[in-house]
Amino acid sequence: MLRRDAFRLPPHPASVPLARTRVRDHLSAWGQASGQGALDDTVLLVSELATNAILHGPVTERDFEVAVTVLADGACFIEVTDGGPSVPEPRGAGGLEDENGRGLRLLDALAEAWGVWRRGSEGKTVWALVRG
Repeated sequence: MLRRDAFRLPPHPASVPLARTRVRDHLSAWGQASGQGALDDTVLLVSELATNAILHGPVTERDFEVAVTVLADGACFIEVTDGGPSVPEPRGAGGLEDENGRGLRLLDALAEAWGVWRRGSEGKTVWALVRG
């Protein structure tokens, strides 16, 4: 059985902790526990993708969408959709103290697979599959 939760948030930094909390609550309600399965990695990746949607999405007031699906085997499928036309590309962090440039590297390290669906004039969806 698939269990999906999707929600929209404004493109504001305060939306990132809200996205983490909502995803953690959804996964916990469906039997995921911290330290086991995909919960911690999924929450971390949602945080990174939501941050990217805010930083690199359109400057308009348009909301971005977060969706997470718990698959029958306990894996999680994440989708973050924003109205920005640019496709994310990995880039290096400047220095050890630099807070930017590591999100897609985390995605590479923690997700079994990830990619981008272009949505024409509606932007893009960055997706990831996280196994437990």
